[in-house]
This record gives sequence, structure tokens and C-alpha cells, in this order.
Amino acid sequence: FRTHEFAPRVLIANSNLVGKWADWDHFFELDRKGLMMYGQMTAGSWIYIGSQGIVQGTYETFAEAVRQHYDGEAAGKWLLTGGLGGMGGAQPLAAVFAGLCCLAVEVDPSRIEKRLETGYLDHRADTLEEAMSLIHAARKAGRAESVGLLGNAAEVFEAIREGGDHPDLVTDQTSAHDPLNGYVPVGYDVEQAAVFRRQDPEGYVREAKQSMARQVRAMLGFHGSGVPTFDYGNNIRAMAQDAGVDNAFDFKGFVPLYIRPLFCEGVGPFRWAALSGDPEDIYRTDDKARELFPDKPGLHRWLDAARDRIKFQGLPSRICWLGYKERHLLGLAFNEMVRTGQLKAPIVIGRDHLDSGSVASPNRETEGMKDGSDAVADWPVLNALLNTAGGASWVSFHHGGGVGMGYSLHAGVVIVADGSPRAEKQLERVLTNDPGTGVMRHADAGYERAIQVAGERGLDLPMLNR
Repeated sequence: FRTHEFAPRVLIANSNLVGKWADWDHFFELDRKGLMMYGQMTAGSWIYIGSQGIVQGTYETFAEAVRQHYDGEAAGKWLLTGGLGGMGGAQPLAAVFAGLCCLAVEVDPSRIEKRLETGYLDHRADTLEEAMSLIHAARKAGRAESVGLLGNAAEVFEAIREGGDHPDLVTDQTSAHDPLNGYVPVGYDVEQAAVFRRQDPEGYVREAKQSMARQVRAMLGFHGSGVPTFDYGNNIRAMAQDAGVDNAFDFKGFVPLYIRPLFCEGVGPFRWAALSGDPEDIYRTDDKARELFPDKPGLHRWLDAARDRIKFQGLPSRICWLGYKERHLLGLAFNEMVRTGQLKAPIVIGRDHLDSGSVASPNRETEGMKDGSDAVADWPVLNALLNTAGGASWVSFHHGGGVGMGYSLHAGVVIVADGSPRAEKQLERVLTNDPGTGVMRHADAGYERAIQVAGERGLDLPMLNR
């Protein structure tokens, strides 16, 4: 299709279904026919960078939880969680960055081994007793260490809940959003689950949700006894509610608890990849980020830790959380570095769909909005349209990422810094407008900080003058 020089070169849509049919049953029917695929968020948007993509955000979440509940003192504290997959695998390293010990339960031994190999995990344990011994030793020595325990999260959470040594924080990042292909029911290992899934998919989903219900009941028990407990965006509360846990939403999600103040400033997971394939290009961009933002010590600590501990998956890449009137500065600097030969090839700049203005997800990013607009999906549509108009390189719109069919709609954006004057104009527009939609969305919902940011940073929002 013929457009114009500033138009995106690629437009992507994944998993979008009309509301009445937006459920897993209809999706699976279409998937079997080869008519649809599950785009998730960044994967189907061609900007997935592996577990690094969530490490910093997970660190920010854990650090804020420690700040709120323990006055910032993480020493001797430990986190209980589940899941060491593509996203959950970031948790052990992020917890250690935040000064916490971490016990992560994972049913798939290959995932534990992968996290050990990539340095995201410190120890493996095959029994709860062994895992707790490692956690106790680390806490006693004042070390922040992580343990991956081979087991089923529902069973382990119950066992710890019934025991006397309770964690200081509880969450979960098993693949609960996908009850068929993600969560493994109690009583099955990975191979047995694969057979069960193939032979009786409906029965599998039913048992998976029953197991999720057990896990959530244990989490509710922790919550009720005063342990800070939160949903980490995998929709496990909704799955448990489907299985009869009526009070599954008694504990809140991580966004309203810890992240929304950042969203009010348009702050979210900004990322980039080096098309040269040379890690040195990323290290040079790290230095540029430090130079541009000298007054962000948290950003500097993250970049130092990432260089020391993060192994690249695919093209060398980096993520850091930046906000409105910040992202475009870094994008323009990268473009200049390409133009002057400081970088060997162009830089591709994108973000997660989990961002301040690009998603409607009532059980995650837009849970508990101040004005009750949790399910309003106009905002991510406007975000995608604005980024298309602004001149992004590719724009995507997806359904169901993170939380499953029927629970979210969200937009992605990517733009290439190739050193050209044209790219300079596009970068300035897109990387200003994109986080600006997050400030707009939260200001419209009545968040005072977003209204302040709009005023301080020159974002004209006529709706605020009503």
C-alpha cells in the first residue's frame, strides 16, 4: 500500500477479537485453524528482548514494596514467588538487585537451569527443606541470594503458608494468564502435563484453574496475616475467581500499589536494540544515558548492574524506565551518535506495551483507576493512531497480552534511529507523543500528579479546563 515517507513501514495486529467472542475458547478454535496467533505484547511486536525487558521494572516494583512496607530496609527480608519463564525469570535477579532473598517456585526444571546458566538465579533446590535452608543461610549472613525450587507453586505456597516461616513479600509470575499452555496443574510434571493438554484440553484448563485457586487461597492467607501480597500481572486472581474463589481480588495488583505514580509522569519501560549486533554499541548508549540524566542515581545503578549481570538474548539491547520529555532526548542523542559514527549501525527504539498510555487492562495496568475507567480501551487505540501519525517505524495493536483473552487491549511502538535528518524529526515527535498519552490518560482520570506534570512540562490538555 502506498503511503508517504513519514508513514510506518509495518503495521501489526495480533489476537484482536470482537468483544462477544474475545475469550480463550474462540481464540483456540481460530488458532487450530491457523487463523490467529497469540501476540502477547513485545513478542508479536518484534521488540522482545528476553528477560531483561522486565528486570528493571521488577526491580522498581520490589524496591517500592520494600520502601512502603519496610521503610526501605531489605536486609534479611525474603520474597516468595512462582514462575521462572520468559518474564517470571527476571524476578530472582531483580529481587537480589533490591536487596532481597528470593524463593521462586518453578515446575519446569529446564527453566531453572536456564536461569542458573544466565546468572539470573543463584541456587537450585529440589525440596522445600533444602530451599529454606539456603534462604535461611543467606539471610543470616546478610546476603541477598535467590533460590529456584523445583515444584508446583500451588503446593509449595500452601506448605509455606501452613508452616511457621512466612515470607516478607508474596507475589506470583507463573503463566496463569494462559490456563491451557501456561500453568501446570498440581499432580503433573511438564511431560505429563503435555500429554494431558493434548488429550483433554478442557479438562486440563479446569484442573489448572483449580490449582490456581489453591495457590490464590494460600496468597489470601498470607495477605490476611499481614504479609504484603500482590498480583504481578498474570491474571491469576481472575482464574481463581473462575474456579470459585470469590474473594480472589482482596489483594491488589502491582500497578495500583507500586507503579501508578510513575505512570502519571509518563514513566515506563523504554528499550532499544543495537542493529550492529555489537555489545559495545549498547555500552556506548549506556554512557550516553548516564551523561544525559546525571541526576538519576537509580538509573545509574541500574545501568551498572545491567552491564555486570544481564546477558543479552538476541541482539544486544538495553531497557531503562524514562518518562515524558525524557525519552525523546535519548532518542535524539542516539540518532546523533549514529550520524557521527559513534555507533556502528542504527538503533531500534521501542517499549513494552505495559506502559502508561498504551494499554487497557482492568486486572493489571488500569486496575482501580480513580475515575472507574479501568476498561476504557479508547486510550490504547488513540496511542496507536497518534504514533502512526507521528511517524513511527512500526506500530502494533494487540489483545490479551499478559492477562489473557478478553482482559486487555494494548499498543506497541518502535522507531529506528538511523542518523538521518528525517529520523530526527520522527524521533522527536514519536518519543514525545507516546509517553505524553500516558500523562493525558492519567490526567483525564483525575490523578493530581499527572495534571501537575502536564502543566510543568507544557502538555496542553483542554479537557482539564472543563
